[in-house]
Amino acid sequence: MGVDWTGFGYALFVSAGGVLGFVKAGSITSLLAGLLFGLTAAVGAYLASQNPRNVCLSLCTAGTLAVVMGLRFLSSWKFIPAGLMTLASGLMVAKIFFGRLKSRPNKS
Repeated sequence: MGVDWTGFGYALFVSAGGVLGFVKAGSITSLLAGLLFGLTAAVGAYLASQNPRNVCLSLCTAGTLAVVMGLRFLSSWKFIPAGLMTLASGLMVAKIFFGRLKSRPNKS
């Protein structure tokens, strides 16, 4: 049972993005969403650290952010912040998905 450092790093990245959105643009929505999703991602990383098969919260958090920020990116075509968050969230979803496939026991 190892610590999900990638998950904790992603949670920190999401939280920092929300704080940065508040500092640069004065967006309280960015602050609240960033902190809420960052906290959810951190709890998901903690749960995955306790049981590597318990990735539902992490997957739902990263998947939701990938879709929401992906739609924002498609409407604005601005890489920062929407494209960057879409990329990070998509990579997190892929990491979780392929990690689950790798940890699956073979039925032979």
